[in-house]
Parts: sequence; structure tokens; C-alpha cells
Amino acid sequence: MAELDTGVSAAKQAVKEHVWDTLEQERVALFPGARRRIPNFVTAEEAAAMLAAQPEWAAATVVKANPDSPQLPVRSRVLASGKYLYMAVPKLAASQPFVLVDPARLTISPRRAAAKDWALSVGEPVAVADLRPVDLVVCGSVAVNRLGARIGKGGGYADIEFALLVDAGLVDERTTIVTTVHESQVFDEPLPETDHDFRVDVIVTPDEVIRVPVTKPRPGLMWDQLSEEKIASIPVLAALRPEQPE
Repeated sequence: MAELDTGVSAAKQAVKEHVWDTLEQERVALFPGARRRIPNFVTAEEAAAMLAAQPEWAAATVVKANPDSPQLPVRSRVLASGKYLYMAVPKLAASQPFVLVDPARLTISPRRAAAKDWALSVGEPVAVADLRPVDLVVCGSVAVNRLGARIGKGGGYADIEFALLVDAGLVDERTTIVTTVHESQVFDEPLPETDHDFRVDVIVTPDEVIRVPVTKPRPGLMWDQLSEEKIASIPVLAALRPEQPE
């Protein structure tokens, strides 16, 4: 989201490299490999099943999920359970930066509709102003710790998506934020983070559910930490940008 402080950025990169190396060495990363992405892992289906057994899942009607491969089983379960699925357009590059996949309108299987390209194809483009309040946010992570701090792949788009929902009042303290990961992605020690990084409430692995005891305030857009290039590349940011003093 922001132009990160060099030290924080380097520290995050070191954590990511460690996780990618570990998943590859343990041979639990799936095609197309772990590096430079939210890594897919061999037990992603089991993690999705574990999430679907939780009360936060049962209570959710509207789910916003990331489009990455390890969360495909989660998105499939969202649709198979009759829940509304929101997914962001890649790099938020459209004026309607989300799509809604309504399970009641599907003419293909939930599993196929949950695949990124199919979801973008069959989903209805939606502007932020037309989204429903979100009950459950599912995000991908490269690393996460037991206090809910997470590190993504580094593009910053997940932070912007989240901040847009916060500022629109669609995500609040009642919204549960969850990530599904391999156990090797979970850290006990602190992870580097910045003011605009959101934390998760629940971490789900195939064998464990970690509920974070305390979460930090949920950040909205921090305009002073967004570059001119980033704002110009995302239509919704360009439209929302506060007027600049002359």
C-alpha cells in the first residue's frame, strides 16, 4: 500500500524468503511454486475444511476472499454453502474494483466458479458503494504470527482493498478477518509491520485454529503513505482522493 520504509521492507522480504525456502524444502508447496506469491500448499483443502467448521464461518453470509490458489478451496466452499462471494479485480484496475459471485445465479459448479478467472468472468462487477457489509474477510498470507500480524506477497493491494472497505463502513469491529495457511507459515515471534498493515483475527491451519486475543485498530486509507503512481493506477483511489491544497 505504501512506499515502505526500507528497513521494514527488507525485514519483510527476509521473512518471505525464509517461508518460501521452508515450504520448498519441506516439499509442501504446490505448482507453480512458492516464491513471489501467496504460496499454495498441499493441505489447503484441509485448512478450508477446518475453517468451514468454525462458528465465524457459520455466522457469515457475505465473504470477501482473495483470489490466490491456496484459498481456492475456501472460495469453493463459500459458494457451495450459499454465501455471497466478493473478490477484487486484479490490481483494482477497474472503476468497479470488485466482482460479486452470487451462488444462486451460477450455471457452473461452485468449484469452477471459485477459480480466479472464472470468478472474474461470471461475477457481477461492483463499485465499492454498492457492496454489502462483509461478515468474513479471507486473506492470503506468506507469513502470520500468533498475534495476528501478517505479511503478504508485497504488492500492497490487499491492504488497499481492506482500507476501502473500512472507509466505506463495510468492514468494522464485528467483521472477522481470517487467513488459511500451512503450519510452517505461522510464527511465534513478532513480524515486521507498518501502520497500514491490517491484522487477522483467526489463523487456520489444517490442524489448528488460533484466535488472536487482541487486534489493533483496522486502518483505512492513509493517503500520505500512497505514492502518486499508485493512486493514478487505481481508478477508485483517483476518484476518492482528497483535494490537494494549491
